[in-house]
Amino acid sequence: MKYKDEKIGNYFFDFLIEDKIILEIKKGDRISRRDIEQLYAYLKNANYKLGLIIRFTSKGILIKRIVNLK
Repeated sequence: MKYKDEKIGNYFFDFLIEDKIILEIKKGDRISRRDIEQLYAYLKNANYKLGLIIRFTSKGILIKRIVNLK
């Protein structure tokens, strides 16, 4: 992460698929706004276009696709 062009922290996403797609694995019954914001921040800072959140729930799997348009 950068602030005023100075590095101030690191991001650690779960998986990077073919150097193109960030994949985040979660558990619980819903995809939260925080999950989406976290993945979007990963995409912006790492300069990737596509990310997926896969959440394992008590009723099955939820998948959310996030696109970095910038």
